[in-house]
Amino acid sequence: MTQSLSKLTRDDIVARLTDLLSAGQIVTDEEQLKLASVDRFKKYQSVHGIFDGPLPAAIVNARSTEDVSKVLAFADEHRINVVARTGRTGTEGGLETAVEDTVVLDGSGLDGILSIDAENMQATVQCGVPLQVLEDRLRERGLTTGHSPQSKPLAQYGGLVSTRSIGQFSTLYGAIEDMVVGLEAVFPDGSVTRIKNVPRRAAGPDIRHIVIGNEGALCYITEVTVRIFKYQPENNEFHGFLVDDMTTGIKVIREVVTNGFKPSVVRVYSPEDARQHFAHFYKDKVVVVFVAEGPKGLVRATSEEIERVVGQYPHEKVDPALIENWFDHLNWGVDKIEAEKQVMLAKAELGYTTEVSVDWSRTVELYENVIRRIRAEFPAADDLVMLGAHSSHSYQTGTNLYFVYDYRINCEPREEIEKYHIPLNAIIVEEALKAGGSMVHHHGIGKYRAPWTTREHGSAYAILAKLKEAFDPNGIMNKGTIFPMDTHA
Repeated sequence: MTQSLSKLTRDDIVARLTDLLSAGQIVTDEEQLKLASVDRFKKYQSVHGIFDGPLPAAIVNARSTEDVSKVLAFADEHRINVVARTGRTGTEGGLETAVEDTVVLDGSGLDGILSIDAENMQATVQCGVPLQVLEDRLRERGLTTGHSPQSKPLAQYGGLVSTRSIGQFSTLYGAIEDMVVGLEAVFPDGSVTRIKNVPRRAAGPDIRHIVIGNEGALCYITEVTVRIFKYQPENNEFHGFLVDDMTTGIKVIREVVTNGFKPSVVRVYSPEDARQHFAHFYKDKVVVVFVAEGPKGLVRATSEEIERVVGQYPHEKVDPALIENWFDHLNWGVDKIEAEKQVMLAKAELGYTTEVSVDWSRTVELYENVIRRIRAEFPAADDLVMLGAHSSHSYQTGTNLYFVYDYRINCEPREEIEKYHIPLNAIIVEEALKAGGSMVHHHGIGKYRAPWTTREHGSAYAILAKLKEAFDPNGIMNKGTIFPMDTHA
């Protein structure tokens, strides 16, 4: 826990915020403050009512960009730590309140869809607009966001952009940074910045990327304009195959992607990971999944290429209906989160993930090294009930590996995070960096991968550090996220 740098007391902060906005926008209920002090990295502790970190002084429900500006300027003047949030689906500790008397600034109330421009194929939304709400509105007009993370029923645009989110159709549509056209953000001094909407420009460095992925450590995103696409589900074609090993699976997806084809879904599941999704047909094999979508001619050409490439290796086809049914039930919302809580309480079992990225040439090596090292070195390896991985987002130069680990918890709930989650996460991060890859693919750095930020960026870390010094000189923005706790005020 870090002491607040502010000279204001907790009561002073609440009183000043109430004067600044209105009493109805300031939440001080203790149960709400407890829930606001963590994110899903500490889901096991929170379901047991354990909240050991400092509780925020208040949750502020902003209703406008002006509200955000007022709160940030006040916090900056008085050195009060601020955690930005919208959909509350963070998984890496980025929403944890690591500093005493933090203000949690919630933008869920900025929930207006400001425009849908079908001619220029873009939509503008406020930060609190749920992804699912915009998607539903677009589909009524034969359009789509092209963005579909598993958190789609809950995620909101401020969080999606601030964590460099990616969706399950990324190979075709790209990640969130490929979709953002322009945006509005508020910096700690209260200044409002707008980056205009243009198809492309060569007017210096792309300043969108100062804001995209900042995880609330530099500024607060209040509005976003994103690309939209035609929605043609009637042309979708689903493909599933069983192959002998991860090496074969990775070779298959690499050839399809590097040959220039863009299926919306490109996945390879290790047998252990496949068991939890495809137990009814996986036969202890590696499962390869593709979905082709878009205009009918492109879908047919893509499917033909998939069949050609897979045909070069021993394989068994899977009924496409099984793949389609699996994909239709992949997203999680409130119902699945509540069901997970009941399992945690009833069985003392838990599942987590750590996602990284790496070049094609070292993908299988990274997979094997992580699995071997965890089995050999992790002290509680006997408590693992599943350890596997899948590749779910691919590029011309490489892919991601999404490591999945489930375990029985043989300790007090308060001890779970130190005994299991943190050391497992660390092994995967370290092996990804050893392989020349990235320690995080799309969940964000948060607070639990921040110790490796300098190693991740190497000599380029100086650029990142200068951004923090320039835009948040008083160090009020989400202390400990992205930037290690022992650096910056």
